[in-house]
Amino acid sequence: MLKSVAQILESSCRKEDIIARWGGDEFIILLPQTSKKEVYKICNRIKSRCQGVSTGDVPISLALGFAVKNNISSIMDDIIKQAENNMYKQKLAESKSIRSSVLKALLKTLGTKSFETEEHTKRMQSMALKIGECLKLPDSEMARLSLLITLHDIGKINISEEILTKKESLTKQEWEIIKKHPEIGFRIARATEEFAHVAEDILAHHERWDGSGYPKGLKGKEIPILSRITAIVDAYEIMTNGRPYRKALSHDEIISEIERNSGTQFDPELAALFLNILQKEHIENKGNEKSSKKELGEKTKICSSKGS
Repeated sequence: MLKSVAQILESSCRKEDIIARWGGDEFIILLPQTSKKEVYKICNRIKSRCQGVSTGDVPISLALGFAVKNNISSIMDDIIKQAENNMYKQKLAESKSIRSSVLKALLKTLGTKSFETEEHTKRMQSMALKIGECLKLPDSEMARLSLLITLHDIGKINISEEILTKKESLTKQEWEIIKKHPEIGFRIARATEEFAHVAEDILAHHERWDGSGYPKGLKGKEIPILSRITAIVDAYEIMTNGRPYRKALSHDEIISEIERNSGTQFDPELAALFLNILQKEHIENKGNEKSSKKELGEKTKICSSKGS
């Protein structure tokens, strides 16, 4: 991405201009003997050349700020500071939409190389919010839970598709790579103002009730409650829909698996609550099936009578 930006800057500036990496993801351009009107032209050229340029699926976006030294007595450090402040003002104005588009691109990329699809997320959110309703979580926590489900595996963006979709058992080295994704996700969320409040929850979503999880080995209620909810619905989603390395389980097998891991992998209170939700839904679905069969039978009888 830095190389792409450097190429855009070089192609947008003149031969006499000096372009340098200022640090991190910031660049500085020195424009000798240049009026404010000319600077506007250069800035617009840079912006237009960024349009439609991406690194992978992540769009390139630059915030620009400039200042002009019109007086020989002006201190250069002050001019640079003024340009930097103007750049930050633009960054604040545009950052929300930019970060949203970057996040969408990251999630899209993750979906194409793993099982973290939009459908997978919606199924998890549906179950997680049902648990949240039973716990009477406030609206703010429900919104946070929904965001956490969307972002919980964002750290897998750094892991190769070969590992994420491998059908055989992972090697010890591959497993160590997989175990890094909560920390990567934590750093991604913490770096973004709108998502920073779920960073700790992302970090803890693979912790286990008995303390044998990762990355910190948190135990019991040391694990944030939203992370504990995510752990249950994530496991349920895998059990329900399967993976190349694991076949989908029946309803009874899922119930047995959750009961078996209650108090070790899962918070026992949340596990009991979730099992009640599953059993209630199972009974309702059975009832709907019977109603549908009865309705179908009645329709068939009517057709038969007309035929006779």
